[in-house]
Amino acid sequence: MLAAMLFAISIVALTQFAAYYWRAMLAGAAAQPVSERVLAAAGVQNGQVTGQDFPALVGLHNLTPELRSGGNGLGLVRVYYNLVDGIKSVVGRSLPAVGAWSERELAVCARYAAVQIDRRLQANLELAASLRSC
Repeated sequence: MLAAMLFAISIVALTQFAAYYWRAMLAGAAAQPVSERVLAAAGVQNGQVTGQDFPALVGLHNLTPELRSGGNGLGLVRVYYNLVDGIKSVVGRSLPAVGAWSERELAVCARYAAVQIDRRLQANLELAASLRSC
């Protein structure tokens, strides 16, 4: 019985660590600068990416081809965005602190999408330049 309880606690701790690590990686990538061409293409106002820009950025992300193999998709970020948006719509009005937190998290998701688009475009431009030089 003790072994089963230790195993369960270990699984919970590992899951919590994985969630915190993923969130830190998301925030770290979202902190990178975004080029003006991506902001203009997504129709971002004043250069400030907000959570409301996420659907436009996802659409733009779907339009940019991935010429190299890599895991730069937005699958988990979309799930996280929808989860936080759901929390905001249910609890955000009655608890202003939760509403403010959800707005910040939605903005992080949108910035992450913008950074991924910028990375894709840069990688595609570098690949095209290397093909022209051959």
